[in-house]
Amino acid sequence: MTAVIQTLDTPDGPFTILADDRQRVLASGWTSDQQEIVARLSPAARPVTIREGETDAAAAALAYYAGDLSAIDAVAVKQTGTAMQLAGWAALRGIRPGSPLTYTGFAAALENPGAVRAAASICARNAPALFVPCHRVLRTDGTLGGFAWGLDVKERLLARERGALV
Repeated sequence: MTAVIQTLDTPDGPFTILADDRQRVLASGWTSDQQEIVARLSPAARPVTIREGETDAAAAALAYYAGDLSAIDAVAVKQTGTAMQLAGWAALRGIRPGSPLTYTGFAAALENPGAVRAAASICARNAPALFVPCHRVLRTDGTLGGFAWGLDVKERLLARERGALV
């Protein structure tokens, strides 16, 4: 598989997108380190060839930062995982901006209310950050919890989605 990688400047720092030859986002995150983005994928899912270039998803990310929070919704992603992970990642895309869920609520949305740790793991293993908005899941007590790209980024994303930042 051939892929393209692109780094954008955003208010939250550099944001790198890795997309396959069909322009589906494989991985993304707030770093300029391309190897860090590739490492978010399992070895079997990593592209054989990666070239720098433009991704279709870049326009959606920039539109999101310009205030169109729904711009990321239509971006195609490609993820590989277990049936539960795939269901979880699909469910994350249904969480609306400004309406975060707790891990308990996310597990309930997956129709498995006892699987709070599995719900957290689904978020932790999410490679196409922003486009699959795992940042919209909080600890059961409402605090931020973890985020691969730093709690400061998660906090700003959530504030932007509440309308507190533009």
